[in-house]
Amino acid sequence: MLGFTTIDYAGMAFFIAAWFGYHTALELTPAGQRSLNRVMNQYRLRWMEQMVVRENRIVDTTIMASLMNGTAFFASTSLIAIGGVLALLQSTDEVLPIFADLPFGPPPTRLAWDLKVVGLAVIFVYAFFKFAWSYRLFNYMAIMLGAVPVLKDSSREEALAAARHAASMSTVAGKHFNRGQRAFFFSLAYLGWFISPYLFIVATGAVLLVMWRRQFVSDARDAALGGVHG
Repeated sequence: MLGFTTIDYAGMAFFIAAWFGYHTALELTPAGQRSLNRVMNQYRLRWMEQMVVRENRIVDTTIMASLMNGTAFFASTSLIAIGGVLALLQSTDEVLPIFADLPFGPPPTRLAWDLKVVGLAVIFVYAFFKFAWSYRLFNYMAIMLGAVPVLKDSSREEALAAARHAASMSTVAGKHFNRGQRAFFFSLAYLGWFISPYLFIVATGAVLLVMWRRQFVSDARDAALGGVHG
């Protein structure tokens, strides 16, 4: 009815399972505690602990500006991607004959093609909301950072508590940023579906493997752990 084959449904099921399975393993299980993201959360706290002893916080505001600029860049990129997907949706009649000539299986129906494009748009809309919310949270963190008093004997507990709260806000902002990036990575796998459902499955598995390696067995994680333990 929709123009999808059994392997198309299998590919979509695998894609959804990979996305939510990775999310669950990374953020909701004890194994996720060993990920690069969790290691970097420790650095966020250490950053705030170092920040409270500095009266001149130019370096801290510079780091905040860098974080916010990077998040804004990805949010803008998401909007551009959404525009590109909408343009692709309007070009169905021109695109379908091209894919019909590819030797990768039966040509897609118009309805199947449109549904695939809508699915890609949903991924980029999700990414935009994550990046936009992350940007807003980094704004909140900047305000909280400005409210942290300088560490003195008379304000020690207040300063440390404010620093921990700012670190927590930074952690939440980073979590949503990571989810937005995850959507970008999975969108690359999703593009394989436009060519072949078999490529869709292979690409999803490849993206899943790459993301897992970066979080748990990468040289970046080893370098970050060295700094935490040192």
